[in-house]
Amino acid sequence: MALSERHAAPVAREPESVTVEALVAADALLLAAREAVAARVAPGGKVDPALLDAGQFAAHGLAWLEVYRQALHAMHAWGASLAAAGGLGELERLMLEAAFGEYLARMAGGLPMSQVEVVRPADLHLDDRALQAFTGNPAVRTLIAKGNTAQRRQRLAELIEDGDFGGWALGDDTLDMTREQFRRFTDEQVVPQAQAWHQRDELIPLELIGELAALGVFGLTLPEAHGGLGMGKVAMCVVTEELSRGYIGVGSLPTRSEIAGELIRAGGTPEQQAR
Repeated sequence: MALSERHAAPVAREPESVTVEALVAADALLLAAREAVAARVAPGGKVDPALLDAGQFAAHGLAWLEVYRQALHAMHAWGASLAAAGGLGELERLMLEAAFGEYLARMAGGLPMSQVEVVRPADLHLDDRALQAFTGNPAVRTLIAKGNTAQRRQRLAELIEDGDFGGWALGDDTLDMTREQFRRFTDEQVVPQAQAWHQRDELIPLELIGELAALGVFGLTLPEAHGGLGMGKVAMCVVTEELSRGYIGVGSLPTRSEIAGELIRAGGTPEQQAR
């Protein structure tokens, strides 16, 4: 048995229950931080511009804390959806627990907002009671200690080596079919040639771009009235991820056209939109 396998056992038999408990603690930490920052930038209930300017580091840090909290909620929802469908396997459990372990640790010790800015609990004016309630929570302690160890990350690397990045839990048959279609296309048309394109520093062949156009890649989110498929942003993400799995250069193609199309649709002239 590999070393990584001996140290990659699940944090808990039911990881969803542990993450739920950790989310309760994260919610409480965010609430305490919000109240502490508000007391300094909006003492009368309304934000004071001068106080906000003086306390902008704390306000910025509060926004980052909320982003981390929301990310954990999204990760939990993903895991719960997979579990309900019987699709929460070893890879997905490791991903879920690693994400919680890393983000909870940052919430407790410091959130990196840039290369030179790290917001600490003290910067958010959190008192010892609020911080100890968070770090002393059993689920938080367990996930920080065991969720994102080097051995578990090694096991994750072993599991994704062959290109399987876990279940998506899209919850939409159309999106599932779209993903499967572009997974096959990538395996058949992109993967066999990608290394040679890279080694020879070649442009992506026009023939491949033509095939992508025929599949509707360059108008996924545009309304049908403008010649698109009207599928929405999630569909674009699904297609981009599958194509990028084969070659990042191919995966970037739909993103660029979608951005251009969205700009023209929202702010272009009638002549531009007609084209």
